[in-house]
Amino acid sequence: MRALVWLFRAFLFFVLFAFALNNQHEVALKWFFGYESRAPMVFVVLAAFALGCVAGALAMLPSWWRHRRAARSHRPAASASTTGETPARGEAAPPPSPEPLMPPRDGL
Repeated sequence: MRALVWLFRAFLFFVLFAFALNNQHEVALKWFFGYESRAPMVFVVLAAFALGCVAGALAMLPSWWRHRRAARSHRPAASASTTGETPARGEAAPPPSPEPLMPPRDGL
């Protein structure tokens, strides 16, 4: 299976490399107010791909921060119950954390 994955990666690399070699002609980008810049087509496509990746990552940031904040707010109660600390006088002990219903999955 690993050999097939590496063959697929090599195939993808050579296809993209051939695409880059076939698109070396110069293209003119016409901006506002008559400004024009010229660059090879492959660099224009690469820049558009990079800008798309950055825009996708920036769009994902608020959700990621919200989930991270929620995970951080749940962590102290779980860590205090696993360390065996006793609650202060007058405080109720936190309930034990429930056992997970399913074992954790391996990462992808």
